[in-house]
Amino acid sequence: MKEFFVGSELLDILEKVEAGERLSREDGIRLMKSNELLLLGYMADIVRKRKNGDYAYFIVNRHINHTNVCENLCKLCAFGKKPDDPEAYTMSLDEIEARALECRDLNISEIHIVGGLNPELPLSYFEEMLRRVRRALPGVVIQAFTAVEIDYLARRENLSIREVLERLMAAGLDSLPGGGAEIFSPRVREKICERKISGERWLEVHRTAHQLGMRTNATMLYGHIETPEERVDHLLKLRELQDETGGFLAFIPLAFHPKNTGLESLNLSRTTGFDDLRVLAVARLLLDNFDHIKAFWIMIGPKLAQVSLAFGVDDIDGTVVEERITHAAGADTGQCLTRAQLVNMIKAAGRIPAERDTLYNIIREGS
Repeated sequence: MKEFFVGSELLDILEKVEAGERLSREDGIRLMKSNELLLLGYMADIVRKRKNGDYAYFIVNRHINHTNVCENLCKLCAFGKKPDDPEAYTMSLDEIEARALECRDLNISEIHIVGGLNPELPLSYFEEMLRRVRRALPGVVIQAFTAVEIDYLARRENLSIREVLERLMAAGLDSLPGGGAEIFSPRVREKICERKISGERWLEVHRTAHQLGMRTNATMLYGHIETPEERVDHLLKLRELQDETGGFLAFIPLAFHPKNTGLESLNLSRTTGFDDLRVLAVARLLLDNFDHIKAFWIMIGPKLAQVSLAFGVDDIDGTVVEERITHAAGADTGQCLTRAQLVNMIKAAGRIPAERDTLYNIIREGS
């Protein structure tokens, strides 16, 4: 296969990848600007296979977005609403518990809960939410609340990040999702989410979670006004924290959807499949200390997620069921895929389906 790439400007990087050497910032920028997509995929696939063999993971999960009321109202977001907006909603604890109870016979292994920064919801609301979900689903991992939400609760309650996390963990929280990272670049954050916590604060929340023994995920929002260099710097900050703590489970690039957001006036188009695959492949190559790279099919579509399994990806997320945030920004994917659909997607791509739990323990493989 290597002979097909003779004459490529990336052969020196290919040699590093084959030798298992860490790539530099300069390497990353060259990769992120490269149009040699097949070579990017070939290199990323070397790393994928080295780490995960031919397994492609998925999870049977459910999403709950408990409120869209949000103080920040970031330009990048179509989900958040003011309290008096006719489309604003906040689920009661009884409603959330009912959603959890609906999952009892679905054999889910993870419930994923994130929402807006609603000033009417104290820390006690989230503690009771977790207790109720834990009672309803005693064997299910609760992955909930972005670093932005954790920081917001800490500031509102005049507590430290550690104190908030300890209280939520005592109530049932198992893991943090990776949302809210966006792009760490201060230049970009000032233009797309100026009220959101800084990239350094996001990293601090996850560092603290890792110190408490919690495993978390990491994300990057791409395809808006960021540069290739800013993408690479974001990835390297994640790599640096992973070197320090080892607490990240997976990295999930999130393709920006401009519809209905405050950035729609910039006439930004949706990301191309080419760029989606490039970002996934480069992430696999730069994040050498992350075990898993996930393609979130809700954002890039099931077909491209399937193709990404040949571009360094080893996880295509899960069944999801009712995702509101990306769909508010114009996602045209469905709200749910069945377990059978995920298995068939993976098999058709020549990989071994592996149903996993949050920590990537295999629950069932092959069918």
